[in-house]
Amino acid sequence: MPQTLASLITSFILTFLVTPLVVGFFKKRNIMDKPGGRKIHTGDTPSMGGIAIFIGMIIALLIWMPMVGLQRFKFFYGAMGIMFIVGLRDDLVPVRPIVKLAAQLLSSCMVIFLMDIKLNSFYGLLTIEELPYIISFFFSLFTLIVITNSYNLIDGLDGLASSIGIIAFFFFGIYFFLVGQTYYSMVCFAFIGALIAFLNFNWEPSRIFMGDTGALLIGFALAVVTIKFIDYNHYLPEETPFKLTSSVAVGISVIIIPLFDTLRVFISRAVKRKSPFSPDKTHLHHILMRLGFSHSGTTLIMIATNIAIICIALALDFLGDNILVPLIIGLCILLSLMLDEILRANIRRKKKAITKSFRRD
Repeated sequence: MPQTLASLITSFILTFLVTPLVVGFFKKRNIMDKPGGRKIHTGDTPSMGGIAIFIGMIIALLIWMPMVGLQRFKFFYGAMGIMFIVGLRDDLVPVRPIVKLAAQLLSSCMVIFLMDIKLNSFYGLLTIEELPYIISFFFSLFTLIVITNSYNLIDGLDGLASSIGIIAFFFFGIYFFLVGQTYYSMVCFAFIGALIAFLNFNWEPSRIFMGDTGALLIGFALAVVTIKFIDYNHYLPEETPFKLTSSVAVGISVIIIPLFDTLRVFISRAVKRKSPFSPDKTHLHHILMRLGFSHSGTTLIMIATNIAIICIALALDFLGDNILVPLIIGLCILLSLMLDEILRANIRRKKKAITKSFRRD
């Protein structure tokens, strides 16, 4: 525990000290994210906050993680480094989607083949257990890429991605510590320290954005620890303290905001016969802001929703994945439909008000 807390404190201090330097560096060179289009912010803002996060996190781990851990995790660090470099390159000069996908495939293959981090089965979901190796590989590859990009897609609001990252890493960090996976716990808490420090500059009004530099890095790290949690928890002996019954459902609940928001947006675009990758303002945070909530208000609502769903999953963990996974998905669909209906009702009220004002005139 002392090393875990030390990694958190060190990453917090380093990120807190480095972030203003990053802000100043890019402001002096006028390398800024300009407002306009789908972007919600109104002023020129630096968008490579992931640099400070990466520096704080990686130095803290290099200082406090024992040599045995550094040796075991060297390929994980290498994979995260690839994601960081590609994200930084994309923030400076946009790269083609195929380049980002290639980087994600390379990083994912590194952790699958060199660290054996993969989904080995369906864990009893739909009564399916062990998977053939080739199916396990492609299923794991798909999951890593989906989670990475889902997290990247929610980085569109002050403090949202940072807050969701803190919640997810906190859950996984505590779990890994309780079951004796100290090195994974240290990675999680190093990210927590960096993200808490970064949030001081990323909360409304934001002085710096995370950018792809941070979002791809953090999304990939979250994907890795999510898969590790699901697989490790499932194969723990039944008598092990802190073993959860519903590995898949609880894992999904921790990262439900980016996962469900991405799925919802892709389905919405497909129904409208648009490319799932075409930009628009249909994300959950866009809808909440159209209802009149501020940046911080919208972020707090989504944080509260994420925590509530995690609590529900933990409280109903005894139900098992075959019941709990559909239950969580159904709850998210219900909340989404309610939100859409509230938005439609709000639009109808505004139209009626405009029509009445024209009639009076």
